[in-house]
Amino acid sequence: MQRKKAIQVSSLAAVVIAVQLFTAATGSLFYLTQLTMSAYYLLVILGLTVLMGYTGQISLGHAGFFAMGGYISAMLTTHDLTPLRDNALIGFLDSAGILVERTGLYGDNLLNVTPWAALIAAIAVTFIVAYLIGGPVLKLKGHYLAMATLAFGTIIYTIVSATPIFGEADGINGVPPFEVLPGLIVSGNIALRTSNYYIAWGLAIACMYLLLNLMDSRVGRALRAIHGAEDAAGSMGVDTAQYKLRVFVLSAVFAAVAGVFLTHYNAGIGPSEASVMKSIRYVAIVAIGGMANLWGALVMGVVLNFLSLRGYFGSFDDAVFGAILIVIMLFAPEGLLRQGTLKALIGMFRKPSKEEGV
Repeated sequence: MQRKKAIQVSSLAAVVIAVQLFTAATGSLFYLTQLTMSAYYLLVILGLTVLMGYTGQISLGHAGFFAMGGYISAMLTTHDLTPLRDNALIGFLDSAGILVERTGLYGDNLLNVTPWAALIAAIAVTFIVAYLIGGPVLKLKGHYLAMATLAFGTIIYTIVSATPIFGEADGINGVPPFEVLPGLIVSGNIALRTSNYYIAWGLAIACMYLLLNLMDSRVGRALRAIHGAEDAAGSMGVDTAQYKLRVFVLSAVFAAVAGVFLTHYNAGIGPSEASVMKSIRYVAIVAIGGMANLWGALVMGVVLNFLSLRGYFGSFDDAVFGAILIVIMLFAPEGLLRQGTLKALIGMFRKPSKEEGV
């Protein structure tokens, strides 16, 4: 099984490299911009796939976690702390290397939190918030759970849209590049387009490998048992509440990390990233990819996000994802790419053989 997963992930890496080489050979490197952004959105989708497909918990608020990560990092890396330099805490943070001086858009000297420290802060805050709300929320089921997570997403959208420190309706711009490692910088600079493509997809591949191993472990078997029959799993000693809570927190952290990196890549973030339609988009992609199919979610996540980012859906973008969700729920509630679903759909239009009778 380990060898099979290694081959699958290696094949994905080979496809990623082949796509980059193809775009370079054909003079179409501009496609890498949307593919890079799709890779970051893919982190949200993969985490949501585990939550929905393996624990049966639907979330209409994951755009809130994405925005939480992005906004926290954007705020910390752009808010000037120079006036507070004499403060003891600021002095300690500066001496500890958590703060950095940089030049702003208008040539002024700024004192900001480093991107790495901002990433850690975003993960920590998201972890705490997801843990605190996950406990009571995950006790709900069905449409009650959906409404509760929708309410959370709406709260986050309202906060970022109405709070001056988060830029209100304008969002936050001028977010600095994120130097992940020496020479590897997350930035929208055209000169760094190829390296950013590999950074984003390297992160996506690593997360995919992590989740594949998790699903093939004892934890994964417990999650499948919860999804199949929660009461039966509980009677066999599976701590269903804790498993659901941990997966919820994990998926929230995935979304926050995606928000941080995409914010630094785009050099900004706006309230639209926390909108309800963003959450519906993630759910629609998970649904069409197959509720418990990580590879299906990956394929559909890349394809649909790429088409959307390229503007193929035009002004009907949100309507397309809403329609996708309706169609999938009506005709393939287990997901279009879920094992067996395609066979069933094909069988609807296949003529019976002579052996099968009329």
